[in-house]
Amino acid sequence: MRFISNNNITDPALNLALEEYILRSLPDNDDYLLFYINEPSIIIGKNQNTVEEVNAEYVEANKLHVVRRLSGGGAVYHDLGNLNFSFIMKDDGQSFHNFKKFTEPVVRALRKLGVDAEMTGRNDLQVGERKISGNAQFSTKGKMFSHGTLLFDSEMENVVSALKANAEKYVSKSTKSIRSRVANITEFLAEPMTIDQFRQHILASIFEDQSEIPFYDLTEQDWANVQKLADERYRSWEWNYGRSPAFNMRQVKRIEGAGTFDVRLQVEEGVIVDAAIFGDFFGRGDSGEVAQRLIGTRYDAAALKELVSGIDLPYYFGPVTQEQWLELL
Repeated sequence: MRFISNNNITDPALNLALEEYILRSLPDNDDYLLFYINEPSIIIGKNQNTVEEVNAEYVEANKLHVVRRLSGGGAVYHDLGNLNFSFIMKDDGQSFHNFKKFTEPVVRALRKLGVDAEMTGRNDLQVGERKISGNAQFSTKGKMFSHGTLLFDSEMENVVSALKANAEKYVSKSTKSIRSRVANITEFLAEPMTIDQFRQHILASIFEDQSEIPFYDLTEQDWANVQKLADERYRSWEWNYGRSPAFNMRQVKRIEGAGTFDVRLQVEEGVIVDAAIFGDFFGRGDSGEVAQRLIGTRYDAAALKELVSGIDLPYYFGPVTQEQWLELL
C-alpha cells in the first residue's frame, strides 16, 4: 500500500475528485491510502435527496460547500477538525460491506492513544455510546474504496445545525438528537494534540510494519485531471443536487441492517411513469437503474412482484429481501 498526499488541500470538490481519480486512473497493482481535511461542508451520500438532507438557510448563511460523494450512506458535516481517510484498492469480492477490514487499522491507532474505540452497527466507530466515525464504500469495475470520517475536534453545534435529522433513522436507535450521539476524539485523549499530530499518528500506525512510509507521487498531469474532474462533476449543480421528481406515492422505511429507504413514484392511470429511490443504503449498483426499471410497470402487487423477482436486490441495496422490498413499494 502507498500513501498519497493531497498537498493539504481543503476544498471538498478537489478532495473527492482526487479520491475518484486515484480509484479509476492509477495502476491497480498497488493499494492506496489517502487522507484529507475539508473546509466546512456537507458531504451528501450518493443516493440521497440533497434538498431534504441539508438546512438550506444555515448552508447559505455560513457559506458551506455542499458536495455529493460516490459512496452510499448518509450526509455528514465536515470541517477543519475532521480527518477523513480512504483505502483504495482492487475489489476482491470479499471486502465490500466488510467495514471491519478497513476500520481495524484505525481502531488500533486510536487505542494506542487511549481512545477505547470499537466498531458498531453497520459502519460506525464509537467510544461507549458516542459516535466518532462513520464509514462508506464504493465499488466499480473491479476496484473499490472504503472511506471514513474521524471527528477529531469538529464544531459539534454546526453538525446539528447543518443537517436535518431523519426521524425514521433515529427512532430505531432510541436517541433524541444527533448531538447526544456524536463526540470528538479530543474528549477521550489523555494528552492534547493537534489534528496534524493526530494525522501523523494514524499514518505511522497504519504503516508501522514498514521502515518508511511508501509514497505515490502524482504528476502535474494527474493534478490537471483531478482539477478537471472536480470542475465537471463535484462543482456541478446537477451532480450535487440533481432532480427530485414529482410524486404521488411515497414510502419511507428503515430496513434493519440495510438502511433507510425513501421510494417515490408518480403513478398515472395505474402505471408508474416516474420513480426515484433515495436513502443511506450501501450497494454496488446504481439505484437509478432500478428506478428506471420501475417505470412502465403497473402499480399492483403481482406486477411489482414479477419485476422485483428479476432484480438482484442485494447488489443495489445491500442486505434486503424481496419481501422487504415489496413491502416498501
